[in-house]
Formats: sequence, C-alpha cells, structure tokens
Amino acid sequence: MSAEVADREALSCSRPCTPPQASWFEFLLDPSLLEQHLQGPHPDPSPVQLIVQFLEQASKPSVNEQNQVQPPADNRRNRTLKLMALKAAAHLTWDLKELEKGLTIPVLNMLLNELLCVSRVPPGVKHVDLDLSTLPPTTAMAVLVYNRWAIRTIVLSSFPEKQTKPGPHQLNMMSLVQQEKELTENILSVLREQATDSITVLEGALNIKKDFYIHTLRTLDLLAADPSTANGETESSTAGLRISADHLHCQVHYDLGGIYFQQGCSDPSVYEKAREHFRMARELLTKLDSSASLCCVDEQRLAGYWSACKTLTGASDPSESQHSPYGQISCFMRNHDYGVSKYSRCTVPPLNMDRALEEVCHKLCVCNAVRDALEGGVLSVSFHQLLLKPSKNTISFLLEVCARSMDKEHSSETCKRKMALFIKTVCNRLEDVSLAFMVSSHKLFMELLQDEEKKILMEQMRKSSATVNLSAKPLPSFYDIPASASVNISQLEQQLILSLDPRHIRQILIELQGMAERPFWRVNSKWEVPVDYVNVILAIKDNLTRDLVYILMAKGLHCISIKDFAHARQLFTACLELVTEFSPKLRQVMLNELLLMEVRGHEAGAAEGNMERPPPDLVSRVRGYLEIRIHGCDQPKLCRKSENLPLRQIVGEECVVFMLNWRENEYLTLQVPQSLVNSNPYIKLGQLIASTCKELPGPKESRRTAKELWEVVVQICSVSSQHKRSSDGRVSLLKQRESSLGILPRIGTIMGKSYFCGLIDVFFISISQDDIVNEVTAEHISIWPSSLANLQSVDVEAVVITLKELVNYALSLNPNNQSWLCTQADIYFGNQYSAAMHYYLQAGTVCSDYFTKPVPPDVYTDQVLKRMIKCCSLLNCHTQVAVLCQFLREVDYMTAFKALQEQNSHDSMDSFYGYIWDVTILEYLTYIHHKRGEGDKRQVAIKAIGQTELNSSNPEEVLQLAAQKRKKKFLQALAKLYF
Repeated sequence: MSAEVADREALSCSRPCTPPQASWFEFLLDPSLLEQHLQGPHPDPSPVQLIVQFLEQASKPSVNEQNQVQPPADNRRNRTLKLMALKAAAHLTWDLKELEKGLTIPVLNMLLNELLCVSRVPPGVKHVDLDLSTLPPTTAMAVLVYNRWAIRTIVLSSFPEKQTKPGPHQLNMMSLVQQEKELTENILSVLREQATDSITVLEGALNIKKDFYIHTLRTLDLLAADPSTANGETESSTAGLRISADHLHCQVHYDLGGIYFQQGCSDPSVYEKAREHFRMARELLTKLDSSASLCCVDEQRLAGYWSACKTLTGASDPSESQHSPYGQISCFMRNHDYGVSKYSRCTVPPLNMDRALEEVCHKLCVCNAVRDALEGGVLSVSFHQLLLKPSKNTISFLLEVCARSMDKEHSSETCKRKMALFIKTVCNRLEDVSLAFMVSSHKLFMELLQDEEKKILMEQMRKSSATVNLSAKPLPSFYDIPASASVNISQLEQQLILSLDPRHIRQILIELQGMAERPFWRVNSKWEVPVDYVNVILAIKDNLTRDLVYILMAKGLHCISIKDFAHARQLFTACLELVTEFSPKLRQVMLNELLLMEVRGHEAGAAEGNMERPPPDLVSRVRGYLEIRIHGCDQPKLCRKSENLPLRQIVGEECVVFMLNWRENEYLTLQVPQSLVNSNPYIKLGQLIASTCKELPGPKESRRTAKELWEVVVQICSVSSQHKRSSDGRVSLLKQRESSLGILPRIGTIMGKSYFCGLIDVFFISISQDDIVNEVTAEHISIWPSSLANLQSVDVEAVVITLKELVNYALSLNPNNQSWLCTQADIYFGNQYSAAMHYYLQAGTVCSDYFTKPVPPDVYTDQVLKRMIKCCSLLNCHTQVAVLCQFLREVDYMTAFKALQEQNSHDSMDSFYGYIWDVTILEYLTYIHHKRGEGDKRQVAIKAIGQTELNSSNPEEVLQLAAQKRKKKFLQALAKLYF
C-alpha cells in the first residue's frame, strides 16, 4: 500500500459515518437488486454512475500467470456486468440527453456498441446497407439510437470547451486524462468519417411510418434467460417500449437539423436543409405529448436554431415576428424600418455569427444607442467599442436612424438637444477623420448644433487631419470593398492560409493585390519569421514580393516545426529563386535556412531509426557555414554591421551539434582552423566535447582535455554581475541564459550526460556532508576534478535545471539506459521519494528482465540500496525498509530492527514477511509481535521462519537460492506498487 492510500484511509477513519452506498458487486451477486435500486427515490449511485462502474469493471484487462496483460475475458461475469449497464440505460429510456450529460464519449460508445450487439445488428455490415423496415423493431431502433448519438456527438464536439487547469493533487492523473483524450479523438475521427452514412440512415428512417420498439429492463432480462428471444421476435414483434413514429421523427428531424447547421459553416447552402428539418421538428413537437419519455428535444436550443436559420437563409415568418424582441427586430431590418421608438432593449442571441448576423448586431447596437441618447441614458460599452473602428456603412446607418427618429418625435426641443449631444459625442469618438467629416456634413449636424459648437468641432477635426495627407489615396478598409468582393477576399485569404504550393500562393497574392492595397503577410497572426530577418524582408519595396517572401518563409518554418520537410524544401527553394533575382543578402539567408532544414531533416530521420550517415555534400555545406568569414572575424559585431547580413545563432549551434552527432571528431579536433576555434565559442565547446569523448576511456594523461572542458563549462555556468560577453565569446548562464542554455541541452543530449552530472555531483558533495542524500551518480565521474575553486560563483540552480532537462531528454531517446535511470532517480531523491523509487526499480527491471534474473551488483550498489531504504522510510513503508536491509552486502540489522519497531507503517506489513529470508530478522519479528500482543502477526512470522529452505543447516547453495527467490518476488511486488 502506498503512502498516499494510507493517508486517505487514515483520514476516512476520522470522518463521521454516512449511509453506505450500494457497490457494483452487490448487483453482480444478486442481479434482482438492480431494478429495486433504480426504482427507488433518488438512487445512489445514480443510473449513469452505475453504467460507468459496470462497464469499467467489465473492460478491465486481466493478467495471466506470466504477468502478461490480456484483453478483458468474455466470461459470464463480464457479460452480466454489460447487461446490467444496458438495464441502467433502459431505466433512463435511452434518453441520449441524459446519457451524454453523465457519460464520456468512450463510455457511451462502449454502451451503444453493446446495445447493437445484444440487439442482433448484423456484424460486419454497414448500417447504411441495412433495410430498417425489414429488421425486427428493437434491432432497427438500436441502429437509430447509435446513429443519432453519432451525429449529436459530432455537433457537441464542435462547441468550445473551457479547459480546466489541474491542481497539484491532479498532476498524477494527467497521463490518464491524456489517454482518455486520445481515445476520444480516435472515436470522433471514426464518427466524422461515417457522418454521411449516419445521416443517410436517419433520413431513411423518416420514410418508415410504423411504430418502433426499444429494449426495456424486461426484454433485457429475457435476453439473459434466452438469447433467442426478446429481440422483437416475441409478442408479435412488439416486445419492448413502444415509440410512436411521430416521436421518433421529431427527434430525428432535430438531430439532422443540428448536423446540417454545423456543416453550414463550410457550405452555406446546407442551412436550407437545416431549416427544413427544424421546421418539421417544431411542427411535430406541437402535436406530441410533452411528457413523452424518449423525445428529448431541447426546445430552447431548437428555438435558437430556428431563429438563426431564418436569418441565415433570409426566410421570413410573419406569424412569428411578434413573438420575441429579436423576431420584431429581424422583421424591422428586412423591411428597412429603423424607427427607434419600436426597438425594445435586447440583444442578439449569442451564436457563432457570420457577416450577415454580425451586421444585424451592429445595427441593433446603433439603434439601442440612439434610443439611450433620446431617453437621456448612458451609452453602452458595446457602442463605444463599435465606434473604435466602425465601417462607413455603420456610420451611414447611424445617421439614417438619427434622422428617422427625429422625424418620429416631431421636433421636441429636448429631443433635439439630446440628439445634438449624441452627434457631438460620435464626432469626438471617431478616430477616422474621413468618417468624422461624414457626420459633420450631415443635415442633422448643420441643423441641431449651435454655431459655436460646430466651430469648435470643425477646428478639432482640422487639427486631427493635419497629420493625415488627405490628398493621398487612403487604404480601403474591409468594409469599403463591395459585398461580392469582400466574399472573394475572405475566400482567397482562406486559400492563402491553407495552400502550401508556392505557385498557388503567388497567384492568390496577385489576385488579392488587385482587389485591395494592404499587407497580406498579416492575414494569419501565426505566420512568424525570425526577428533577425523581419527588417530585411519588410524593407522590400514591392508589396507583392514582400508579402510573397514573408509568407513563403513563414510557411516553410512552420513545415519544419511539424517535420513536413518535403513542403518546407519546396517553399524555401521557391523563395530562394525569388530573392536571387534582386537581393544577394536574402539569397544567403535562404541558403542558410535550407542548410538548417537539411540538418534537422537528417536528425529527424535518425530519431526515427534511420542511422544512415549524412551525404558528404551536407557535411561539406555544414563545414562551409562554420567557416564563413563572418564567424572568422575577431570582432563579430563589427563584421556583422559591415556585411549587414542577418545571421541566426541557432544555425551555427545546430551545425556544431550536427558534427558532434555524426562523430565528425577528426574535423572538430584536427582540421578546424584554429582562428575559427578562438573566435567561435560554439566551435570551441564542440571541439572540447569531441576531444573528451575521443579519449574515453583513456590514460590519466588524457584528462587534460577533460579538465579544459570542465573549466569552460564552469565558466558558462558561472554567475556574472555584468551583461558583457568575455573576450573569448563565452557568456554567463544566469545573465545570458537564452544564449548559453540554447546550445548546452542540444550538445549534452547527443554526447551524454556525464559532464553535467559530474559537475552537479561535485557541487553537491561540496555543499553537503551527507553524500547519501545529495550525491548524484553518473558515468565517467573519475575524469573530472574533485573540487571547485570558487563554488559561490556557480549558478547551482541553473545547473540543476540543465541536468533535469538533459536526463529527461536522454531518457526519451533511450528509456532503457540503466545508468540514466539511476541518475534520474538520484535527482528525484532530493524530495520526491515515490518517483525516486519508481526510477530505481525501473533501472533494475531493464537489466534483469523484470527481475526474473538477479540485478547486477554494479546497478544495485550499496549506495543505491541505501537510497531505496531511505525512500521507503520517508514514505513510512517500514516493512519494505526491513526487507531491503537484507539486500546489502552486510545486513543492516540496526536499521531493520528500528524500522520494525515503527507501528505507523503505510505498507502491507505482515504480507511482506514471506519475502524475508534472514532468520535473525524473522526471530526479532516474532519477539516484537509477542511483546505487543499481536498474535496473528506473530503466527505469520513463525510460519515464515518455519520454512525448511531457511533452515541454517541447509547447504549454502540452498540458502542462496531461497534468498534469490524472495528477492525476485519482493522486487516484482515493489514494481507493481511504484510503477
């Protein structure tokens, strides 16, 4: 038992008693209890909770004698559990609305698949190929319920969900949540692929005019008794709950309307189909009994859908125009009646609106603002937001509403004054001077404002326009483009975002440039190019070329980030051809980016198992990049300024890492020019790493290179109070963490972790005398110096962070490296003892075939075992401590006896006695239990000590065999606890 479980049990003992909740296994022992439980008032657990419990138990995998995980067995127990889950759903009369509220998509998918199975739906046949009219009623109904759920789930999954941030106590559940999320996405992917078939099945059901029947608790009981009955085959094919054709058609129309409405976002013509299905659902709903159990139409949502469809399709329904404020407003808008006195205060329903509905919202906001102004109210925040960036059409509509409202009010002096104040407010709020002049030239402005007010406003507008060249042609805003053109622009921009074909991208940009003059490289906010290149690209004078270069590079970089190197190469090559014609500077930039892409592409292939060496041409290009003149300059900043060539630091870093990765040690150690080593810190660091690795293992004299590497890394990791770069180009880890840590993890993950582990090890030994608590083990520690001259100058925190990232990445590449696993365990040993035990045990499993063989003594050294003992002790698992004390070369009786004296133990205590082979410890156990009066536990200890294979008179081979047998079983038991 883990410490966490023990804590929960201890807390539960202190809570007041509550009425016992029925457990799932009680219903398994006596299935007749289920119906009694469900029919009771407010059953606890609820039907939905029972469905989850039953299916969870029925789908648990089993473990065979070889400890291999097997799929759930198809036995009587699991079949009964699944049948009880179906009964709980039948009690809810298969109300999908209720089931969707309480069940996740994977659980509901399992439940409905089980319904298809018991309803004898022919396996292996697509539902669209079934003739529902010829199937038994309950079989046909099962098919319809499943396909209704399929399209409802597609619709519901398209709605945005609020992401909850897990608390500290939920972090250990993140992996389970991620697994469920992946399973949900897989199910949704299948449902989306089959959406067309599901729609066809449901539309076919609308042609069936006879009643349907669905399984009840009674028919499911009949199934359990005799599988050949109860599937609509008994009682003249009327077994089950009768569902009238109208009830079913109403629900199907509603569900089909929902899926068509969702598809309308990509195909607006589908809104007509959605409107027709919603109309039929509304008509059927009015003549049906509202208490019908299966017809779970959300009437409020249906009303919202209906209003949205009418607006989107332009259909009018005079009989409904007076039913709601929104209906009145829609009617007024269609009739171009903007009389403010008719408008009541309301808002448009919160839908995902297209341009047409957005325009309605803006017009409604204007009307409400005019009404507020005439009634002396405060203008709304939404109206002020609208004035921040209004279109010309919006201002024109505002002036029209103002004019018509004044006509209605017949020139009341109070209303005129209020309208004048409103017009002044609008003029002052408008930032676009052309729109302000549009208001000032209107007849209301001339008639209602006094001469002094007009003079002041005109003066303010002239001052604002002084900084604007009114003679220049202004860039047309989105709203200035005609309606048909705006549709074309939005469609072209969408194609521009999606396209990866350079020729197609260029053609789209040519068309867009002919329709509007604005920077189209801003269409997608996620298009990003490195800061080093932005100024050079945006300095291109030709708008089309500038947009094309920016977009091609941004798309290429995105393709590299998702490892789509084929498209990245195509985009970069096209960009190279383009810039070669006019800019040598950008040509070199693109050559550098192509090189980086080739390097990353080859590394990605190696990560997937392709260990073929890179082609000589690529190696030669990498060398060429490292040796270009800019890197050989004694003063890089001055050279960069003179050459004016933007260089990304990451290209140089990854080129060095590439050479290390493919063991180009000869070049790095012997062939690289010395001037390049002296001037380029990345080359210098790469050379030292290559030299050190080349000499491992080597004689004592070869440690000179390791010592030099040590000094460089210590300097990188040192805290500096200044922001300056030293003469050799090295930087402080604390002040320049971006530049220093940028290369260190990449080099470290490739060449190994021993350099940084050794550094950490010496730090911890230096700052603490308790080496068992703080020391981190690693390979090749002997090559490093044993102390630091100036420990205070080292940023220990940054080194620890680097080490953690390094080991995590190393284990992602090779999760079975026992040395790295031990290092990871040492890192967690500081304060996360359960995690430390996990990695110590994992290190043992990978080298012993899950403890079926003895763990090598160089893995489970005395130091590792003492740390495992300390972890168990701090987790209050004291019996585990006593067992582990036997694993040491010399049994630590003092620690074992002290642990067994503890009475507050969070492990299984006497269940571990069978793993003790040391007779002295067993004798102490019998003594201490006798002293405490714990007779039962004493008997367990006596039974363990009485086993013949532990007799001290046995040959040494027998005793060793008994110890190895118990070691193996104990470590396997620990692995089950901590994995």
